[in-house]
Amino acid sequence: MLFYFTLFLLFLYQKIARVRYKEEKRTLFITLENLLVTLFAISVAFFGVLHTPWYLFLLFSFLFFIVSALMVTAVQLGIFIDGKPLFGMRIVYKLLPILITIIVALSAILWL
Repeated sequence: MLFYFTLFLLFLYQKIARVRYKEEKRTLFITLENLLVTLFAISVAFFGVLHTPWYLFLLFSFLFFIVSALMVTAVQLGIFIDGKPLFGMRIVYKLLPILITIIVALSAILWL
């Protein structure tokens, strides 16, 4: 179960990172963050190939990809109250270090 939660968070991060890459200026720090999470994504995918049936891995990967894309799209479109967005992508960008920490910790726990 921890594997699937980590896999979902990885897809969510990758979608947010892709949107951030298009919207904001590229810096070395952002590139290093993306590289770090990509390395952990590869390790989680390797863990999934070794420890889960291939059809479940592909099914959940596809579902998590779709759900994370819809979640980020919903935030981008926004919920507006009195002409002001309730929750925007800037807040999501500020929460990315916490998401990265959770992903790294869960990926390390998977291999223990």
